[in-house]
Amino acid sequence: MKKNTSFITVDSALVRWIRDKINIEQPNSVYSKELLQGLNDLIQSEDSTLILSMTNNSKSFIDNIDDNIYAGDLSIYLKSRKVLRKDLEISLTPKEFDILYFLAQNRGYVYTKEQIFQAVWEEDYLMSDSNIMAFIRKLRKKIEPNPDEPEYIITIWGIGYKFNDQY
Repeated sequence: MKKNTSFITVDSALVRWIRDKINIEQPNSVYSKELLQGLNDLIQSEDSTLILSMTNNSKSFIDNIDDNIYAGDLSIYLKSRKVLRKDLEISLTPKEFDILYFLAQNRGYVYTKEQIFQAVWEEDYLMSDSNIMAFIRKLRKKIEPNPDEPEYIITIWGIGYKFNDQY
């Protein structure tokens, strides 16, 4: 299975080098300014994490993804935004689906509540720990055979959540 997300630790010297290289060579990309701002925020310690996403202008992002994810009794389909457990459809809100899909496509990786928020919400939204926790709780009630003993979305105490990588 292709890995969809990677976390790479970089030091300030590398961040400065990348920033300087972009400033000197001025790549022909509409995203250069936004990347430079993110790098500057890292250097100035306003942020400690920068999440990058690759876009393909010739095709839509969804067209480039194998949209079927299977984990135990769960089947998750991106294009139709459908989730089945034991061939029975589970009704999810759009954000519940987005959270589930994000965690499932990156199974085994642990994400903080803030990282989940940044990956799923594209628009500005009031982020609080309780918002993500409420979404996870509702999602577990819908997808887990026993929500009090989750099999799919696992809590990593003191850090965040991950999708079980045993599937």
